[in-house]
Amino acid sequence: MKKLCLTISIAVFLLFLLNGVQAQTTATKPNQVELMKQFIGNWKVELPKDTVYYVDYKAFGSGFEGYDRTLSKDKMIGEERELWGYDSKLDKFVGADFVKGKDIEIWVIWFTSNTKFESVHLSDISNPDKASIRGEGEFKSPDAYSASEFMNGKVVLTYNFKRVK
Repeated sequence: MKKLCLTISIAVFLLFLLNGVQAQTTATKPNQVELMKQFIGNWKVELPKDTVYYVDYKAFGSGFEGYDRTLSKDKMIGEERELWGYDSKLDKFVGADFVKGKDIEIWVIWFTSNTKFESVHLSDISNPDKASIRGEGEFKSPDAYSASEFMNGKVVLTYNFKRVK
């Protein structure tokens, strides 16, 4: 009788254990390529002093290309070209920013959830939490996202992008 009770107790315990293991779900990694497609389109940011920043992203292979311009009182004061591509080894996007009149900048961007993303200079990718300059952003809707730039851990700029139809 003792053996039967022990066997039943073990069986019930294993059933509870098995049920608990099955109830656990594994977290899926964000699909970087699909999530980056949210950027495709035309965006506008209203800045102080009658200044407007525009960026147009177009699909290009497994990445996208961008053309940025900044206008102040309808006069061009800044221009930039971007080329972004997916790096499967990093599971992140790497992009080259060609800012007119400045040196090239190489950035890495990735989604940490379906709406939130981070970015750092390529030189800081091995330790992004210690990067002197990094970015964080979040899609609020399909037609709006915000992006903040941090320097030494403090927010220095925040942009609120609105999709232009």
